[in-house]
Amino acid sequence: MRPLLTFAFVLVPLAALAADDPYKLGDTFKAAKPEDLKDVASTAPPERAVVLFDGKDFSKWVKRDGTSAVKWTLKGGVMEGVKGHGDIITRDVFGGKFKLHVEFRVPYEPGGSGQGRGNSGVYLQGRYEVQILDSYGLKSGKNDCGAIYGVAAPAVNACKAPTVWQSYDIEFTPPKVENGKKTEPARMTVSHNGITIHDDVAVTSDNTTSGLGGDISKPGPILLQDHGHPVQFRNVWLLPAK
Repeated sequence: MRPLLTFAFVLVPLAALAADDPYKLGDTFKAAKPEDLKDVASTAPPERAVVLFDGKDFSKWVKRDGTSAVKWTLKGGVMEGVKGHGDIITRDVFGGKFKLHVEFRVPYEPGGSGQGRGNSGVYLQGRYEVQILDSYGLKSGKNDCGAIYGVAAPAVNACKAPTVWQSYDIEFTPPKVENGKKTEPARMTVSHNGITIHDDVAVTSDNTTSGLGGDISKPGPILLQDHGHPVQFRNVWLLPAK
């Protein structure tokens, strides 16, 4: 006689399964406006643009050390930060005026708060950070989404809901240096989801928190930050000024 086999079944609520997917909003999430749940339209790179990420590979990127291969995840034309991997930077460096376009989305992490929800950042020349964070529905400060980190809060909170694609268009002017001394600070105009949140703002810090630092008179890379959250990116390009 075969031994009697017994099986134990555990019923897992569907809501609990959904919680395992950081890119699925919970049933209790309420958006302020229907458009906050709609992805921003993707913007194709214009002529003369330097395409930094087109969804195919990491050929334009290395780890923060400048040599090691990137091991972030890549799926469906989207790259996602991996906790503990570290920041990534472009192989190329950029000087002069330029416009940077970045499309990103942050995960839904309702258990976190403040800097613990969908935290990342994009650094121009590796020194000047525009913060990426789940700041949906909050009163924005100097460390919230869209802030020039530690320098200037966005004029308005233009965030879409977490899990929804968003965009930055950043017009950057590097600092002026004469005879080894800074005569004018770097400046930024930032559009978040098509809304101007910084208008020709002076960046008073020469190296915002966790930036690469270095000689501000020299070109620097674009840096995407690993802050321990699975933030995603697509369609990253840079357009030098004429």
